[in-house]
Amino acid sequence: MSFQLKGVIPPVPTIFNAQAQFDPQGMGRLIDRLLATDVNGFLFLGSAGEFATLPHESRKAIAQFCVEQVAGRKPVIIGTASCSTQEVIDLSTHAGSIGADAVMVVNPYYAKLSDERLYLHYRQIAEASPLPVLLYNFPILTGQDLSIELVGRLAKDCPNIVGIKDTVDCMSHIRRLVFEVKGPRPDFMVFSGFDEYMLDTLMIGGDGVIPATSNFAPEITCGIYRAFLEKDFATAQALLTRLAILSRMYAIDAPFTGCIKEAIRLSGLDIPTTVLSPATMPDAATLQKLVEILTRGGVLK
Repeated sequence: MSFQLKGVIPPVPTIFNAQAQFDPQGMGRLIDRLLATDVNGFLFLGSAGEFATLPHESRKAIAQFCVEQVAGRKPVIIGTASCSTQEVIDLSTHAGSIGADAVMVVNPYYAKLSDERLYLHYRQIAEASPLPVLLYNFPILTGQDLSIELVGRLAKDCPNIVGIKDTVDCMSHIRRLVFEVKGPRPDFMVFSGFDEYMLDTLMIGGDGVIPATSNFAPEITCGIYRAFLEKDFATAQALLTRLAILSRMYAIDAPFTGCIKEAIRLSGLDIPTTVLSPATMPDAATLQKLVEILTRGGVLK
């Protein structure tokens, strides 16, 4: 891999118009605004990108647009997860052909699989993918945790598996990944999926965070990362307080993608905030809660 992913990587939502069709103009405006910030890369077609409700060919077309819009200015990760191993391989091969830098793959989320079957799933992907592969652990949504032992085995056996986004609400899980997986393999990257664990992850030797809040408040997450690098922990503490307030937004709606899009719009970017069915737009009461959170977190005045 010709680069090292690190720091703050926003999981960018996919922008759709009122007819639920991909909106390249809105998507382009969002990417351009993020390019002007200090974010260290992009993740497209992850959970916030609504990959699971998009048809196969649409995922390819959106991935290609995003890679072309970024145009090599920062690293791009494409989410290529599917319950089908072969579909993951096809999407990952496509991501390589359009010039992405890496792919991220959450585990299959319908059939509960043994660790051995999960191992074989990821090993087949790693051996077939032209791009480096990051694991994505999100057990509250997939119904299955990627165990430390499984991740360690994959890191040991598959050089093309280069890291993990760990969205587990337990800092000890990330700690074990850093010490037990990254320890024996120092180039293995560990990213927190929960915004609030960002500084803790960095402090114990992790590589960064993939936080949805960075789509509308990158000055906070990027500010924490910069403060960490500069050992300015007074600034980091002040920004962490704001980040903790903003992180409350994840609990006010499920899925939270609509709230992320509304927060982007409220923060000053003119985009449509349509979400794909079966999700629906946040209702008035939820939007009011969102405004209150954004105001308390200093995003809105």
